[in-house]
Amino acid sequence: MAVRRRGPPSPTTAPPPPTTTTTAQPTTDPQITPPNATKIIIFSLIAFVPYLYLLFYHYRIENELRKSVLINAVLSFGGFLVTLVMIPVASRYVLRRNLFGFDINKRGTPQGLIKVPESLGIVVGIVFLVVAILFQYFNFTADSMWLVEYNAALASVCFMILLGFVDDVLDIPWRVKLVLPSIAALPLLMAYAGHTTIMIPKPLVQYIGTEILDLGWIYKLYMGLLAVFCTNSINIHAGINGLEVGQTVVIAFAILIHNIMQIGVSTNPETKQAHAFSIYLVQPLIATSLGLLSYNWYPSSVFVGDTYTYFAGMTMAVVGILGHYSETLLIFFLPQIINFLLSVPQLAGIIPCPRHRLPKYDPQTGLLTGTKDGTLVNVSLRIFGRRTEKSLCIILLILQALGCCFCFFLRWILTGWYK
Repeated sequence: MAVRRRGPPSPTTAPPPPTTTTTAQPTTDPQITPPNATKIIIFSLIAFVPYLYLLFYHYRIENELRKSVLINAVLSFGGFLVTLVMIPVASRYVLRRNLFGFDINKRGTPQGLIKVPESLGIVVGIVFLVVAILFQYFNFTADSMWLVEYNAALASVCFMILLGFVDDVLDIPWRVKLVLPSIAALPLLMAYAGHTTIMIPKPLVQYIGTEILDLGWIYKLYMGLLAVFCTNSINIHAGINGLEVGQTVVIAFAILIHNIMQIGVSTNPETKQAHAFSIYLVQPLIATSLGLLSYNWYPSSVFVGDTYTYFAGMTMAVVGILGHYSETLLIFFLPQIINFLLSVPQLAGIIPCPRHRLPKYDPQTGLLTGTKDGTLVNVSLRIFGRRTEKSLCIILLILQALGCCFCFFLRWILTGWYK
């Protein structure tokens, strides 16, 4: 999380550095440290093991579909490498425009005086779009039934990247931020040609009188609200190094495994293509996000900005909508739902809401203490005790992974009974 300062300081008055000491110290320019690429690659390979097992061994998947997934994976890995190279370059450009911040959770230490480049999510978003567009050459034909929705999905993601970057630059109020995802989702909603029906849970069929219910325009309204939730839930569950990108990577890995499981057990070609469609967008999301996480992991040398959180949330909302598993997607977002419910009193103005609802940092010990603010970050600190920023992030990502595992367990328990 950052305190932003834009524009050069006044020639007569300079803003005080974010420190608790009484002696003013000059801020220092950042050194974009070498990325934690090796650690990130090792972690990703471990996480990819169950996915690769399901793809190549457990399920019998058509060779043509498997080939498309592998081509997409190769392009995504190229996106990972490009992201690693481009982030230091983009960092210099945003610093020239005074788009930087100070790390509040390091206030009172030398690291708290360093200008950290802001809004580096723009790099991830652009690389993602390039990879996704290039993939069309290898997979889609001009008359493909999925091409229109695929490009509509990319248009929505692109729109969200633009609006997210505008938010980073102009610092848009919260009431406007809630509207932005609805605007960005318009290309997808207008091009959506899929079904607008839902399956009624078996225990309720006898009361409703039908197994399938057509919601019509209500379904599209639901899709728009889903986009609003996904983008803003990632945005408000933030505040420590690596959390925004880390939670996205964990959820995206869960989505990837869910998709390959559904392809493996389904006999419906349309269902298989819908989940393959989801994979084609999730793999580039994971790859580019891992490149950003290499720089954003503690101690972060770049900030992702609202550009990334909006982009990541919209991408996952898009794949959930077009893959027709929005219910499962919402369960993957269980920690974000909890964080949102904790935040409602402050977001609604019932309880005073400070600009930055961050933990209290002790520069003497380097530990964070939870405040009374209603966020999962602060609640976790109150439950687990004072922690370093890095260990707190790891705990939150473990909770995210447990939430995803709970979703798989819940689907397994309810299979054949609920639907």
